[in-house]
Amino acid sequence: MLITKGVRGAVLAGAIVLLAAGCSNEKPEQSQPIDPPPVSAEEMMNRLNENSAVETSAAEQGEAATRVTLYYKSDQGYVAPVTLQVPNTESIAKQSLEFMVKGGPGEAYLPEGFQALLPEGTKLTVDIGDDKLARVDFSREFLNYDEADERKILEAITWTLTGFPTIDQVELSVNGEKLTETPTGLPLNGSLTRKMGINLEVASGVEIGRSTPVTLYFLNQTNPEQAYYVPVTRLVERTAEEELAGKALQELVKAPSGYKGLVSVLNADAQLLDLSQSVDQELLTVNFDEGLLDANDYVPAAAVQSVVLSLTENTGADQVQILVNGEGSIQTEEQSLAEPVSRPVHVNTVAQ
Repeated sequence: MLITKGVRGAVLAGAIVLLAAGCSNEKPEQSQPIDPPPVSAEEMMNRLNENSAVETSAAEQGEAATRVTLYYKSDQGYVAPVTLQVPNTESIAKQSLEFMVKGGPGEAYLPEGFQALLPEGTKLTVDIGDDKLARVDFSREFLNYDEADERKILEAITWTLTGFPTIDQVELSVNGEKLTETPTGLPLNGSLTRKMGINLEVASGVEIGRSTPVTLYFLNQTNPEQAYYVPVTRLVERTAEEELAGKALQELVKAPSGYKGLVSVLNADAQLLDLSQSVDQELLTVNFDEGLLDANDYVPAAAVQSVVLSLTENTGADQVQILVNGEGSIQTEEQSLAEPVSRPVHVNTVAQ
């Protein structure tokens, strides 16, 4: 379902109050396409298997730019990740938010139909504490946003900043005054974390106050050259933490009912036989039946991406080992899945 104004307000208040814990200088002539989920499974797996450890600062390496994943509004109104190269500065976090300002440097590189969400003219500072709290202070222009984009803006800021390993939570202020509520009167009690969700969807029959969020990655393809993954946080019936992985896979086969264009790439016939998480919580092993395989007995590459992103987002695991009937000797069309697959560092990379 789409979040209407009334429901949107209730969800925002409920999500924040109840769920929050605690490049080149040459301007392109036209917007750039997002690299689509590759037809080549080998290319997709190379992306998935990027080192998921904390990347060494590009500034320390003497590089002129570094890749960051930023969040923008897509042509269909979703908040979606876009990975861009941004110039190195002393504060990559600050530079990242500046790339998300309307009229700012990021707009030159956005795929067709994507828009920056932060109001034009917004200035900002970012201070990151040892407690992994990012304190963001905006100029007064920040408040000049369209009310319909209010939650999208909060999601985009929070998900962009918490993508950095040094940030777990975000606190907002305007001209040095902490924001305790939004301009529409919705409370901002405590700091913002990813537990507030993104692109919220309420499952049928679920009460917001008695729900658990699961974040799932679906595919959107607006044309053959532009396809990208979109995270959707679905509020489902209350679920214990140890059951979240299984619940995420159960929900992943159901495309969002109110989000046009989003599709699941996990075969609905795939049955989960069992799953387990390592003692250190870093590896999640999932065992499917043969329903996971396509007609040629391969695991679809896009399904691997969706499963890995969704499971690591909800469990905190860094890697996923995918089995079929207990066997690890499976593969996508061109790549073996014998070894665990790491969560990708970046999603939806744009060619610049």
